[in-house]
Amino acid sequence: MLPNHFCAVAALLRETKLDAMLLTGEANRFYVSGFHSSDGLIFITMHKSTFITDSRYIEAARGTVRDAEIVQIRASERYSTLFSSLIQESGAKRVGIEERVMTVEAHEAFAASARVCLLPAQKLIDGLRSVKNPEELKRIRAAQAITERVFDEMLGILTPDMTEREAAAELVTRMLRHGAERTSFDPIVVAGVNSSRPHGEPSGQKIGRGSFLTMDFGCVSGGYCSDMTRTIAFAPVSEEMRRVYDTVLRAQLAGIEAVRAGVPGCDVDAAARAVIAAAGYGDCFGHSFGHGIGIEVHEQPNASPSCKAPLPAGAVISAEPGIYLPGRFGVRIEDMLAVTETGCENLTRAPKNLIIL
Repeated sequence: MLPNHFCAVAALLRETKLDAMLLTGEANRFYVSGFHSSDGLIFITMHKSTFITDSRYIEAARGTVRDAEIVQIRASERYSTLFSSLIQESGAKRVGIEERVMTVEAHEAFAASARVCLLPAQKLIDGLRSVKNPEELKRIRAAQAITERVFDEMLGILTPDMTEREAAAELVTRMLRHGAERTSFDPIVVAGVNSSRPHGEPSGQKIGRGSFLTMDFGCVSGGYCSDMTRTIAFAPVSEEMRRVYDTVLRAQLAGIEAVRAGVPGCDVDAAARAVIAAAGYGDCFGHSFGHGIGIEVHEQPNASPSCKAPLPAGAVISAEPGIYLPGRFGVRIEDMLAVTETGCENLTRAPKNLIIL
């Protein structure tokens, strides 16, 4: 069972001089309570936590959520009205909100319902979520195990005559069949000239011979995500294709070698980027080396050129450099790394030598 984080949020309130925290985002509500619902609200003060949801989830919430008062909202009520009652009860004046999650409409409704100061506090929750505890790591490993099992199966069924969409459908079906709750994002399955598009969408194009196939996919297990990319080739393979693949792999290994707690994300990115630039492909790597992974497939912290914050021990980040030659082909290789005080643990076990089918 996941430990809840009501107390951790309450402790942050003391440090930041906030009276309360209002959580409306689905991911943060799950993180704090350990209970997943598409609708709800959490209100936390230094002395009390309240979890509010509707009739669809109330029974399950009462059996799952601990250390908080469970309140059911009626169909005729609005969350902003209950928020006003919570403010009156608590006397809170300064309330932190998830500024990157709350809509303008919701902000106006909550602000109008009670005379309080709604302050941006997304970074407080981001900071907590960036450090994974052992149970969270266990769930990420479970999601990754499903992902790798599916990759192994795909190697046995992929053919040059299979279309990108057919391959994507196989990925999704097999992840669900092996116990995934859902995909962590829509799979990116691109082949041939389409593989030069980092986030290309699967099409009806056949994979074809003499081409790369990039598969970027992951699933959710126990509420936590996996994320892996493998680029494989269908013979015949040119020398340039081999050279580009080798460059991306060396870049990834250089970035992985640079990872450890306390190192800024931009330094990790730079280590990988230098390898690609030295090989003459510097202009062909446009995205960052990596991003945080957890409840969401993209969260804090990041390993990007602009990220000067040090990576914390316990963070899980992706390691995914790439080279993309427009109209020709592209290569990306992605693992997941758990940051430690002395380096990192690679949570991805799937082979990443160039596989040629």
